[in-house]
Amino acid sequence: MENTKLRRQIAHEAARLMYQRQESEYLRAKMKAARRLLGGGRGWVKPADLPSNAEVRDQVLVFARLYEGDARTADLQAMRLAALRLMQTLAAFRPRLIGSVLTGHVREGSDIDLHVFSDSVEAITHVLEREGLAYRVERKQVRKGGEQQTFRHIHVDGHAAGPSAKRWPVELTVYAARQAHHVFKSSITGRAIERASVKQLRQRLAVWYPAVDLDAELADAAAGVDRFQLFEAILLPLESVVQRPDYHPEGDALYHSLQVFDLARDALPYDEEFLTAALLHDVGKGVDAADHVAAGLEALGGSITGRTAWLIAHHMEAHKIADGTIGRRRLRRLRQDESYAELVLLGECDRGGRVPGADAPELDEALDYLRELSHWCG
Repeated sequence: MENTKLRRQIAHEAARLMYQRQESEYLRAKMKAARRLLGGGRGWVKPADLPSNAEVRDQVLVFARLYEGDARTADLQAMRLAALRLMQTLAAFRPRLIGSVLTGHVREGSDIDLHVFSDSVEAITHVLEREGLAYRVERKQVRKGGEQQTFRHIHVDGHAAGPSAKRWPVELTVYAARQAHHVFKSSITGRAIERASVKQLRQRLAVWYPAVDLDAELADAAAGVDRFQLFEAILLPLESVVQRPDYHPEGDALYHSLQVFDLARDALPYDEEFLTAALLHDVGKGVDAADHVAAGLEALGGSITGRTAWLIAHHMEAHKIADGTIGRRRLRRLRQDESYAELVLLGECDRGGRVPGADAPELDEALDYLRELSHWCG
């Protein structure tokens, strides 16, 4: 049999096996397809005769288009909206959409695949429970590159673009917070995996579906988010963030944040935006310690005001102001902001919140204080 023709036939048969879910792994599907085509294993297939994983994947898509028709197109749009909705809910964990829902290679039975980044699986499941979503945590032992690795997955029973829409299964793969910028490679192409953040997915959806009003479609998701519960979910991992003792002799980042909040509350007890910045200024350390300011702001998204975001964004510069190492031009720009005095005060609280054994409120107490303040000032 001519090699090119054999390669196409193997790709087609392997794709059929995978589309019908008789096989889930590319290599096994290709080898079984080759044995069938060559008469029960009596022939021998050279590696060059086997199609690539990408060729098989494309044939799976052909089957999906053939058998699912317009329903597949509608399902793909609904799955992408459902992915965005859940990603917004899990924004604290820097979710990234990967796989068939992003690339468009969905078929009957496909799920939504997300990468999330946190050192605490419990922090993620806390958010899922708050949303009323059923889930199952799975830990897989996999041998890669001669090393035994443990992969953590959270299987969510289903998520929808809206409360009355069809629900789609979701698989969350949980990676350590420090891996947020790691480049993951595809087993299909060997290249970097294509993935999209919340912002990037929104941009793509606007191009793919220009007639869809994303804000209207996802309004119920935004309305259902309790920002104080989001704060709790993103603050909890800080308890396991151990800091350098020469800078932070007090201990973990959560204890530090609660000390800073307590000092800020003593200074400006009725300034909700300032107090929120004091409590959340280091949340990014639980996501990406290498750039905790940017990571924290991304995770918080639209859950904080512009003034709170500004204070968090510049809190590291407050220390340069205090020690006189900030540039004159930069200092002049900061001074032009109406919250400059509060920025300097935040720096003072940040430096003061580093006392081993100091009294500090519990996280629930701090959040209840902010919630109550929001109620009376809102």
